[in-house]
Amino acid sequence: MADNQQLKVLLAQLTQLMKSLQLWHSTRPIEHLLESNEPFAVDSLEPQEWLQWIFIPKMSDLIDNQMPLPKGFCLAPYFEECWKNNHDYSGLIRLIKAIDEVCT
Repeated sequence: MADNQQLKVLLAQLTQLMKSLQLWHSTRPIEHLLESNEPFAVDSLEPQEWLQWIFIPKMSDLIDNQMPLPKGFCLAPYFEECWKNNHDYSGLIRLIKAIDEVCT
């Protein structure tokens, strides 16, 4: 249960930081873009869109419904590669690494 609470805090921090960096959008993508079978929906969404519209809601739903969290995933390398030329996103990458650690 401690992992759930820790993850909930990290997700809230991630959301807030994305908003402060103006990466949070009020308009949801068209539904078929959210239905990608590709990892991170690379064929239809930007990295921040995947976080906002797929990852954060899914993880929040698991926490809210007291479901087991997925274990053993590693998101950080993908986002490090996507944002390697944007130093403003280093805080986002640190938070994503912390999420990875909670879910190991």
